Amino acid sequence: MQIDGHHTLTYVLSRMAGFEHTEASIVAHSAQYVDDAINYGTIKFTNGAMFSRLSSAHGIYDIKHHLNTEENLLVWVPFHFLPGNDGMVAGKNPKGSFINKLICKPYSPIAVDLLDACMSDTDKPYCLHRLGITMHVFADTFAHQGFSGVIHDVNKVKNLKCHNFDMGFFDNLKSKALSNSFPMGHGAALACPDMPFLNWSYTNGLNKKVKRNNLDIYMKACEDLFEQLCLYLDKVDREVKSPLDSDMQQIRLNLENFRDEDGEDRHKKWLKSIKNGDFSFGAADLSYIAKGKGSWKHDSIKQDKYIDDKDEKFEFTESFMNSNWRLFHVALKAHRFDIINDILPKYGISVS
Repeated sequence: MQIDGHHTLTYVLSRMAGFEHTEASIVAHSAQYVDDAINYGTIKFTNGAMFSRLSSAHGIYDIKHHLNTEENLLVWVPFHFLPGNDGMVAGKNPKGSFINKLICKPYSPIAVDLLDACMSDTDKPYCLHRLGITMHVFADTFAHQGFSGVIHDVNKVKNLKCHNFDMGFFDNLKSKALSNSFPMGHGAALACPDMPFLNWSYTNGLNKKVKRNNLDIYMKACEDLFEQLCLYLDKVDREVKSPLDSDMQQIRLNLENFRDEDGEDRHKKWLKSIKNGDFSFGAADLSYIAKGKGSWKHDSIKQDKYIDDKDEKFEFTESFMNSNWRLFHVALKAHRFDIINDILPKYGISVS
């Protein structure tokens, strides 16, 4: 998914479940920030304090990290392509090689363990931030199904066709080039898994013909994300709302009718839909700034650069400790620790 799915759609589903605007904004912002937290390392303060954070994504042109197997296992696997173990429970192994364990699969037993781990942190100050991170990863098990978060022939794509969208000549060339030289994640499928309205097909690296109706896949994801958001509220003894047919119908209309190739353009239309009061929770003014002034990071340490300078030091303030940016990164570390140290090993998957 792209920003229209991870940010605005997560916000809508959160409000539908019963989260207040401020809470839903934190959950939705965290869900999207997983794609934008590309800096890592230690933040140093002028008073001698420090804070270590990790990245949950790499910049599109950061080739060095994209080609690093260890980085792929620690970034793409826990945050974007959660292994599915072919839908089998812990202790069971799919036929074939290790790669068959790593292929992403929606709502797998591993995904259930991921959700349970998140639910166990409801008493933490970063609980909403972790919920957003979890919703990102859970949503991607639907959008990224059939692909893995490592460079492998299983991710190769042949005969890529979009049946209700014009794909250009150069798109086909790009798909073939990535398939041959860099079969990582769904790169060779381009943005096809991320466009909610798309009906498409391809032959995968296992030489199997795959047909995908993204609208149906995304609506199923919405139903399951909504259910998990409701379970979260129930666990913390909060009132849970029943889904309204009108809201689900509006979601489907937006997914189907916002047909821009660029996720940022679809995101703008979602923001307008929310501001216009198209959903039962009423009109809401929602925004998202990843970097620079107005961002969580700038609010936390006054950093307005896109990429950090290694030797830069920041002024420490008491508000830093409870800032959304710090809490997000604490939640990010908790999420990755649980995935790679506790959950995946139960399925015979070691990536650390």
